[in-house]
Amino acid sequence: MRFEGKLTRDGRYWLAEVPLFDAMSQGRTRKEALEMIADWFETLIDRGDFTAEVHSTGNRFEIGGSDTAAMIALLLRRRRQATGASLSEIASRLGVASRNAYARYERGNAVPTVEKLDDLLRATAPGGELVLRAAHRRRSPNNRSRKRNRLRKSR
Repeated sequence: MRFEGKLTRDGRYWLAEVPLFDAMSQGRTRKEALEMIADWFETLIDRGDFTAEVHSTGNRFEIGGSDTAAMIALLLRRRRQATGASLSEIASRLGVASRNAYARYERGNAVPTVEKLDDLLRATAPGGELVLRAAHRRRSPNNRSRKRNRLRKSR
């Protein structure tokens, strides 16, 4: 699972931002800004075996990681903290008696289904809507060559 980010120039620095996580970092170069946003994720997830992966395409990038549960856990925690809600408040919004039912997702002990993730995100930020997009896949040079060859043969 990857999340969308954007790169912008601000004076002498490049800013890397992932709005869904309310994450921002900067660097003197585009490369450094992307390295810093990867470090931001690795630092906040704080698991020795976790590595962030950045896929850059111009002024847009996507960030993912080696552990989907850890990424989702960070997303849920950041969204909940942004609203100032407690674990108990989120559990109440979900209609469950125990805050631990929600906390296991925020700790990364469980990976929710897409439907459950939708419920969890709605509980962390009531009234908000998220838009999911398919990741852009770059064609490999071999695919481009094959397509070009097919076009030549068809002429």
